[in-house]
Amino acid sequence: MERKCPVARHRPVNYVVEARPEALPDAVRKEAKRTFLNWVGCAVGGSHHETLDIAIAALSPFAGAGTSSILGRAERTDPLHAALFNGISSHVFDFDDTHLRTVIHPAGPVASALLAYAEYRPVTGPDFINALVLGVEVECRIGKAVFPAHYDVGWHITGTTGVFGAAAAVGKLLGLDAQRMAWAFGLAATQPVGLRDMFGTMTKSFHPGRAAQNGFTAALLAQKGYTSSEQGIEAKRGWANVLSTSRNYDEITENLGKSYEISVNSYKPFACGIVIHPTIDGCIQLRNAEHLDPTLIRSVDLRVHHLVLELTGKTAPKTGLEGKFSVYHAAAMAFIDGTGGEKQFSNEAVVNPNVIALRERIKATVDPAIAPDEVRITVTLMDGTVIEHHVPHAIGSIARPMTDADLERKFQDLADDILGPQRVKELLAQCWDLERFNDVGKLSAAARL
Repeated sequence: MERKCPVARHRPVNYVVEARPEALPDAVRKEAKRTFLNWVGCAVGGSHHETLDIAIAALSPFAGAGTSSILGRAERTDPLHAALFNGISSHVFDFDDTHLRTVIHPAGPVASALLAYAEYRPVTGPDFINALVLGVEVECRIGKAVFPAHYDVGWHITGTTGVFGAAAAVGKLLGLDAQRMAWAFGLAATQPVGLRDMFGTMTKSFHPGRAAQNGFTAALLAQKGYTSSEQGIEAKRGWANVLSTSRNYDEITENLGKSYEISVNSYKPFACGIVIHPTIDGCIQLRNAEHLDPTLIRSVDLRVHHLVLELTGKTAPKTGLEGKFSVYHAAAMAFIDGTGGEKQFSNEAVVNPNVIALRERIKATVDPAIAPDEVRITVTLMDGTVIEHHVPHAIGSIARPMTDADLERKFQDLADDILGPQRVKELLAQCWDLERFNDVGKLSAAARL
């Protein structure tokens, strides 16, 4: 049943316009810093992937004055292209944050746009955090209104909703009034980006980057009086009705200002699709507890949630990006290396003969009783020994969240080889101290070459 609620001129727009930094609970501000820290680490870590090399080579000749950083690199570019490039690099490893209810990766579109703007015009730490929280709130609430139908049709929800988050966040910093914020939402609504068919290719990471750039553009146009429909989300031929087969607008407004979607954000311990994480976690646990020799494994049977095979059912990945969407490759690497970082999803790893041999002995079956963060694993050894293991909640889930120390180690693993350990230590400290900055844009100096 469809629930009706005027979105553009109703509470969401007014809430974004009126929300003040001092109203944020301490726990929400803390989670915003965790979200930002994780995003910075992912953006720096992905900054030298060939995907970003190609994007910069293709588009830099058409960019404007270099006022904004590309994290992890020496180049600078204009704010709109910086939003695009940092959005790409922060997502290319599939290592970024995840709003589990909707599988949106919230920070990529929002933080990429915000930091690019903050290098163009000074923004204080409290205002930056407030805008980040609001951007995440907007994209995730709009996502909840159409999930799962919108995702099931084939849209990559991070791109299609991230544009709203970026527009709201930058619009907040621009000081848009309610009329202009409504126009920004309408401009965002007409710029959906992201098809799930692109998963496993470079184009997947283009989605949050373009969402950041498009949302940024929407806010800038609205600021100057560029009009749009004021019901761009909920109109008969608006975003929600065109892009989804069902919708519930109450998800956008319920407890608005009382609960915060960033509070249920999660962070990936493994560099691949979130639905594979229970499998990797369980295989690592089995490997370590039983001291398993991968060459002595006859077969592995996985009972998984239906999204595992729908999203990550590639049986013979040929590139590292495809490997991120292969539960078979992920499980094999977990048994062989005992981890699931970026190196386990490299181009070299997916064609390693030892990995392929084990991968071909792994079978995955959908079990309707299995939850998204759960897996049941049965390993049969060459001598006939059978070992079973159950993971009720994967590490990184809401039930088993990554700690601050976990996030710092992840950050260091991603950035040390690029920035050096000392600069990484300084950058970590600055991320944790975000709200004390008078000019957040200055933080970028520690994050670029």
